[in-house]
Amino acid sequence: MDVKLRHIRKEFDRYPALDDVSLDIHSGELIALLGPSGSGKTTLLRLIAGLDFPTEGTILFGGEDASCRTVQERHIGFVFQHYGLFRHMTVLSNVAFGLSVRPRKQRPDKAEIERRARELIDFVQLSDLENRYPHQLSGGQRQRVALARALAIEPTLLLLDEPFGALDAQVRRELRRWLRDIHERTRHTTVFVTHDQEEALELADRVVVMGKGEIEQVGSPDEIYDRPASEFVFRFVGDSSVLDVDVRGGELWFEGTATGLSTGEVPDGPAHLCFRPHDTSLIDSGAGISGIATEIRRIGGIWRATLHAGSGNASVEIDLPDAVRPKRGAQLTFRPRVFQLYPAAQR
Repeated sequence: MDVKLRHIRKEFDRYPALDDVSLDIHSGELIALLGPSGSGKTTLLRLIAGLDFPTEGTILFGGEDASCRTVQERHIGFVFQHYGLFRHMTVLSNVAFGLSVRPRKQRPDKAEIERRARELIDFVQLSDLENRYPHQLSGGQRQRVALARALAIEPTLLLLDEPFGALDAQVRRELRRWLRDIHERTRHTTVFVTHDQEEALELADRVVVMGKGEIEQVGSPDEIYDRPASEFVFRFVGDSSVLDVDVRGGELWFEGTATGLSTGEVPDGPAHLCFRPHDTSLIDSGAGISGIATEIRRIGGIWRATLHAGSGNASVEIDLPDAVRPKRGAQLTFRPRVFQLYPAAQR
């Protein structure tokens, strides 16, 4: 089912938590709402769900105005960060719950409810645990039960609010792959909220980056990471460093010294140079950006240096070649291979 949000505004005590947000969610796609705390992503999810209502604007489900529909009328499946399972019920009873509390005219008979619940338990690979209680399950297993319960009601839309936030890193990675596989098999229209950029980029068909109640950018994971529309998106998605620089006649200058970087058609004036640690190269001679190494640390299979660059001791990070292990206090000169420039006023 398609979902369309048109000029949504939501105020709390006259404070705009969302301000003129418009978004199209296509049937069958997996959308990530990504942003820092306070960006409005959870508020937007609650409005889609019907747990709250917009101050202004329209929410369309399949072309019909759903702005004033209740949660029950929207027929939505929920998965929450802390599972929301009933502690006194078994896995089977938890999954069957949504069907068993339907109005009598819409409720399947007991045999059909049990059949559907068992089918879903098998679907989420928990068929040998149907008689256990939530406290007897791991965090990852509980989240699988929560998803099975959400799917049991055959929802028109599936909403997940920080679904893996309470799990450790290894389990998160495993469940991300599992959820992507589940989505490919069911093709439910799905919206999930996260502040974890890695999670959003790995799982979503499209990512909606939010900041201060507005949408900063909507695009595929590749578009968001490789072609950020603003400095906010660049800094929030992926590791990044930023330096205050000047553009003069198509060249980039840092603290009065030419860096050897061409700026193309960027207008002259102060700007912010944004780059990622892995998009840099150390140079032995020639123009570049110099800094003093203050920290050298290992991150997985790479080594990364933190540098204080320039007289103002701006802190930047660069990844080091395999054979290079400088000591603290060493002076290094580097040049970004890939970078973005944003007008200084945007920061």
